[in-house]
Amino acid sequence: MDAAPTAFVATVVADTATTKLDALTIIANAAEGVISDAGTPRAAVALPSGARALIEIPKFGEPPPLTIDVLSTDSADAARSEAESLCEVIAAVTGWEVRVLPDRLRH
Repeated sequence: MDAAPTAFVATVVADTATTKLDALTIIANAAEGVISDAGTPRAAVALPSGARALIEIPKFGEPPPLTIDVLSTDSADAARSEAESLCEVIAAVTGWEVRVLPDRLRH
C-alpha cells in the first residue's frame, strides 16, 4: 500500500468564535471553494488551487482562536501562499483579524 503524500501545512488563525459549519461556509464562499465530506468530522473546503482548508474549533469551554489548516501536497511555499490569500479574503468578507502562523510539516 502506498503511503499518503506528505501535506505541507500553513495555519491561519482567526480570533473569533464560530461554529465549524459556519466557518466552512464562510471559507468556501470567500475563497470560491467547495465543502467536501460535509456532515462528517473530516469536513473541509477544497480550494480552487487544489489545497484543502481544515477547521479546528476550540473545545467546549476553550476560548478562541479558530484555526484553519491549509494543506498542500505541492510545497510549503504553496501552502503558505494559499494561506495568505485565504487570510486576505476572509478578512475582507468577515472583518475578522486573521494571521498566518509559521510553517510546519504534517506527516
